[in-house]
Amino acid sequence: MNEYIQRIIKLTEQKNPGETEFLQSVKEVLGSIEEVVAAHKEYEELSVLERMTEPERIITFRVPWVNDEGKVIVNRGYRVQFSSLIGPYKGGLRFHPSVNQSIMKFLGFEQIFKNALTGLPIGGAKGGSDFDPKGKSDNEVMRFCQSFMTELYRHIGQDVDVPAGDIGVGAREVGYLFGQYKRIKDAYEGGVLTGKDICYGGSLARKEATGYGLMYFMREMLNAHGHSLENKIVTISGSGNVAIYACEKAYAFGAKVVAMSDSNGCIYDENGIDIELIKQIKEVRRGRIKEYLEVHPHAKYMENTGEDSPVWTIKTDIALPCATQNELTLNSAKILKENGCIAVGEGANMPSTLEAMEYFINNGILLAPAKAANAGGVATSAIEMSQNSMRYYYTFEEVESKLEQIMINIFKSSYEAANRYNCPGNYVKGANIAAFRKLADAMLAQGIV
Repeated sequence: MNEYIQRIIKLTEQKNPGETEFLQSVKEVLGSIEEVVAAHKEYEELSVLERMTEPERIITFRVPWVNDEGKVIVNRGYRVQFSSLIGPYKGGLRFHPSVNQSIMKFLGFEQIFKNALTGLPIGGAKGGSDFDPKGKSDNEVMRFCQSFMTELYRHIGQDVDVPAGDIGVGAREVGYLFGQYKRIKDAYEGGVLTGKDICYGGSLARKEATGYGLMYFMREMLNAHGHSLENKIVTISGSGNVAIYACEKAYAFGAKVVAMSDSNGCIYDENGIDIELIKQIKEVRRGRIKEYLEVHPHAKYMENTGEDSPVWTIKTDIALPCATQNELTLNSAKILKENGCIAVGEGANMPSTLEAMEYFINNGILLAPAKAANAGGVATSAIEMSQNSMRYYYTFEEVESKLEQIMINIFKSSYEAANRYNCPGNYVKGANIAAFRKLADAMLAQGIV
């Protein structure tokens, strides 16, 4: 490995001890841009990697709120404003018990590159809290969101930092957050949050965007290698927005989805997943995926019992990890290979471990990396910001058309960068290189800031 890159990885480890997820993402990115760094000595001379791996700002704060029993609960809130090189900070909020500074920094770091790939003027950030909305009443969620925004509002704005949703933060949470922001600021700033409901400034197709975008990227990648989605068997982890709408678009492209999952286990329906039923269970009832069997008793349910999800043991042509980070391990990668999998599309953020990613690449399995393949969500959020600024709204078809073109452009950028730096078919390297070049050029142009 390039000596400069080795030095920065070691320095990052020293400065961020115990931050496993963040260090993993830094190693993945820096390990894939060696050829570019070696060809541009000015990157080392001007400390580009040192600056790019250090967040511009990290905000940590207390979030006290009162539950329905009158007890005061205290959670911790975060906002990692990683980079404003090419636009205002942009990235989601995650409400989940696993949230910590390492996860926030890894997500923010990934977001910089993802947002650069979209070609839109948005920087990278991420935030959230260790609050768990599962099992909470609407009033409890509202009180938490209001307390969270009472601190966060000081650090965001439609030209400064624009949060959105992520795991645990859907339309309900965004609504409560926006209402409190508007109340405190005494002004309607529609572009300060994205993922809003249509009735107060949201964009059509935003809910579908990440899943749809994933399938547009998969279509382009498969076509480039002589394959198509037609008649392919697909398995998907997760059953949130990304998984649901990836499933919906996979059907539109002629594939058959046979498995989906949640944190408890997975369902396998050899006849094809009933996606409308999944929407009812997950989007309307906020239920568990096992409830699928109440309507389709012929389907099979497999419970999670260890580190490896049973969804990856099902024979498939295409695997789409759409749940959370590091969910697809080396062991699962080997099983997918044995079962004839030809392509993996990352719908979640960093869902494959480094070992699994290397295994896919070294064993001829096409890998669509998260920062490229799941960029459709943030791209459509940027389209929502544009609509808020214009006081004008596009139709669903107009937004989807723009999304499709953005995903095609992201694939082309990744494909061309991979070919230019002698790693054809390696979209991990291609995506990282394409994004890094844009960010590094912006950094050099703006001086030492």
